[in-house]
Amino acid sequence: MTVSSSLALAFSALCFLGSAQDAWAATATDQLKSAIDSVLATVDDPALRGDGRVIERRAAVRKIANEIFDFTELARRSLARYWHPLSEPERSEFVGLLADLLERSYVSKIELYAGEKILYSGERVDGDLATVSTRIITKNGTEVPVDYHLLRRGDRWMIYDVNIEGVSLVSNYRTQFNKIIRSGGYESLVEKMKTKLTQFTEDDAQKKKAK
Repeated sequence: MTVSSSLALAFSALCFLGSAQDAWAATATDQLKSAIDSVLATVDDPALRGDGRVIERRAAVRKIANEIFDFTELARRSLARYWHPLSEPERSEFVGLLADLLERSYVSKIELYAGEKILYSGERVDGDLATVSTRIITKNGTEVPVDYHLLRRGDRWMIYDVNIEGVSLVSNYRTQFNKIIRSGGYESLVEKMKTKLTQFTEDDAQKKKAK
């Protein structure tokens, strides 16, 4: 993965984790900008920094993420046709696993932020769907296009997909999930997700022992 792509993922995580307290904002762009500003303040909070505060930081992050990110919509679109046969308990389990993986995979990338600029270059709205186009300007002047896809839920715009340099997060997950399900079944996918989360937990334990 290139440095520019990693930074884009970091900013995507910033948006995933942004506060929804400003749901009054009239447009999807307004709410997206507010989300980024809110999470940057959280990232800069000295009280939540360091490996010793990982549990507290993760809890704070997850609380905010649940307010701005539509994990159910992301899960539904990522599984596509494999979503429909699932029971409600299975759907709830999958949404939780996917949300956990997103959190654990991308939260660390937020720390890559080093003052890069974000330019908001346009907004397209079609009923209850919106796309906000942005560009991240890296320190060396590289422009990374990032499009955020949002769905209106009441007075909030909820993020359900991010397109980084032409690559959709949902499409990427869908390709991976379809391959695993076709070869080993849905249960195999769930097991792999649980194994990955266990690995994250073990890595955290190792970091604490090393301190």
